[in-house]
Amino acid sequence: MVRLAHDPMERALSLAALGRGRTAPNPPVGAVVVRDGRIVGEGHHAAAGTAHAETIALDAAGPLARGATLYVTLEPCCHHGRTPPCTDAVIAAGIAEVRYAIGDPDPRVAGGGHRALVAAGIRVTAGESAGAAREILRGYLLRRRLGRPWVTAKFAMSLDGKTATRTGDARWISGEVSLAHAHALRDRADAVVVGIGTVLADDPRLTVRPAPGDGHQPGRIVIDTRLRLPPDAALAGPELASGTTIAFGAPDGGADTAASPARDLARAAAALEDRGLTLLGLPLDRCGRVDLRALLDALGERGCNEVLIEGGGELLAGFLALGLVDEIEACVAPIVVGGRGASTPVDGAGVDLIARAGRFDIVDTLRRDRDVWIVARPSGAPMEVTDV
Repeated sequence: MVRLAHDPMERALSLAALGRGRTAPNPPVGAVVVRDGRIVGEGHHAAAGTAHAETIALDAAGPLARGATLYVTLEPCCHHGRTPPCTDAVIAAGIAEVRYAIGDPDPRVAGGGHRALVAAGIRVTAGESAGAAREILRGYLLRRRLGRPWVTAKFAMSLDGKTATRTGDARWISGEVSLAHAHALRDRADAVVVGIGTVLADDPRLTVRPAPGDGHQPGRIVIDTRLRLPPDAALAGPELASGTTIAFGAPDGGADTAASPARDLARAAAALEDRGLTLLGLPLDRCGRVDLRALLDALGERGCNEVLIEGGGELLAGFLALGLVDEIEACVAPIVVGGRGASTPVDGAGVDLIARAGRFDIVDTLRRDRDVWIVARPSGAPMEVTDV
């Protein structure tokens, strides 16, 4: 048993955060069982199909759960899925009180868990640390509401707004501490998204390094309208191909596979599939590129909660123009690059008037060694451009 040093809901939230990027399509949830001022059991949901946080915490508490209080970051489920209802486990364990942060918008729950516990004579309180819980569950909650994952855009730039020199050199604009944070952002994402231009220029691996102890790696998605990914690209290699999806422009308006690509795509599609890559055919937008809304809808249908966009500038411009970026994490390094031809984080057509610029609120600023990170979220309309 562990004597409480902090608020038990804070402990449950910290446990829930361990599941980010790992539990999709399920939410990341943490739970703590408290009896006589001591934590007697705790747990978090580690992956879809495995035991839920409440069950793990109750199993750890054993007989000490009877008469105890359960703190959990999300309303306990009351339906049969790949695991039995958590409400059944809570009732059977003899828990006297349940305190949860926010309700579960899953229509199979949506207050049903709360009602089942109350009907069993358990005291139930909702809303404790609700704001912090929503932050951890943001991807799950957004997908339940809009059908698409939470989108974070990440980039590093110089003081004068450059992401690379005029020759394309970009390693490394940010420092080692910032690079570690960039990999932490990958670690909590279900998928990392880049455009084919970034792949052709940098040949990235898009993996978390060093690899987490649990072996987790996010899915890798390349927006490649005309299937230009070289067969010798790192993402097409034997170590990475099985976890990489190529989103391309399907001539039939969006088949789920490359079963019927246009004749000029057939050979490239077959070669990529032979290497173990997954192909995702999507409709084209009015500019003849992969429809980004359709991409996010497809990822939402697959249960993806959070995605991280890592470039390039044209891709980010497209997401921003459509109002599909929920957060920006921008690293500003104390260097000046210069150059009319040097890259910037956002390309595309841009706006013609400042009044038409996308508006964001800065929600956090952080120093990481010599770099400054700015976290911003939309506060108004997206960029008003005529060409996305």
